[in-house]
Amino acid sequence: MPLAEDLRPKTLKDYVGQDHLVGKNGLIKKLLKTKGTFPSLIFWGPPGSGKTTLARIIALQLKKPFHEFSAVSTSTKEIESVISRYSPKNGQQALNGPPIVFLDEIHRFNKTQQDKLLPHVEKGIITLIGATTENPSFEIIGPLLSRTRVVTLHQLSEKELSKILNRALKYFDKSIHQNARKFLLEASNGDARVVLNVLEIASQLSLPTRRPDTEEVISLISIEEALQRRQYTFDKKGEDYYNVISAFIKSMRASQPDAALYYLARMIEAGQDPLYIARRMVIFASEDIGMAQPTALVVANEVFRACETIGYPECAINLANGTVYLAKAKKDRSAYEAYQKASEDVRRFGNLPVPMGVRNAPTELMKELGYGEGYKKYDKKTYLPEKLKNRVYYKNDKD
Repeated sequence: MPLAEDLRPKTLKDYVGQDHLVGKNGLIKKLLKTKGTFPSLIFWGPPGSGKTTLARIIALQLKKPFHEFSAVSTSTKEIESVISRYSPKNGQQALNGPPIVFLDEIHRFNKTQQDKLLPHVEKGIITLIGATTENPSFEIIGPLLSRTRVVTLHQLSEKELSKILNRALKYFDKSIHQNARKFLLEASNGDARVVLNVLEIASQLSLPTRRPDTEEVISLISIEEALQRRQYTFDKKGEDYYNVISAFIKSMRASQPDAALYYLARMIEAGQDPLYIARRMVIFASEDIGMAQPTALVVANEVFRACETIGYPECAINLANGTVYLAKAKKDRSAYEAYQKASEDVRRFGNLPVPMGVRNAPTELMKELGYGEGYKKYDKKTYLPEKLKNRVYYKNDKD
């Protein structure tokens, strides 16, 4: 049995983290003490934060049948075949109330598949506990959300991971060098499963040094070999994908090159397409810098071209230079905001008549009808449609 499974807590007392749920005044702890029906829940949290473990503990404490599925490898027919056992017409309802059906990666089920769970949850035939790393607001259908309660689990802190690590070391009867501990805790990205899996591999593959008392000590080299690389949460369809990109843009907007470089590094190390990053920089150059430093668009375009030409790993240097340049550049959104206002008027008023003086007059008939009449180059008279003649979209301090 894998270490992560072997050390999985069986009680809330042994459960590490999520004090807001399992602590003295935690939601789950309160729900477990109530005499009413335990509600269906959606656990939303990052990998390795304890979603599956918490669901199993709930089932054990309530003494309910527990059926565990993964939406990655399970069909709705398989789940319904289990649920049918507890249907009132079959007379096999659980003595302690409805069974718990745990569905990991519930966001992997499409709308139709999620719809099929609704009647069973609504009739109270099952207590559903779904687990997801993605934002339920976007990944879970509204009717199912309204029949469940979303419970948020947080990424485990290094202090919490350290408790789990100590438990595992005691299990192996080994210790770990301080620098190896620090690296493992930092590199695990708050994921308890990573800590345990890496430690298990390191203890098997390494030739540990020994202390005078002969206790085996796991070294930094062993951890690095087992880990291979740090764990980066960056699912291209997940929320963190958009959060990191958003933070990257907002850091450049706030003229914070250090923060922008950090989020750039997050994207590069996670394997983000360099052309996607460069494309966002081109947009940023026009949207946020604009007229304050028009050469920013030239720089951004050249960064894009460099990424297109040479690719990773070298183009990371181009992206870094471009990021610092854009972050330090003066900002001016006046042209972008002016366009937004003009666009709003177009949507509001539709195709207003173009003033006769600025209409194209390629034929004599059009000229006779007044097309182009009175047109003068560099005229101060507005060329806006009559209904908008007093509109001012673009403003800046120099005008």
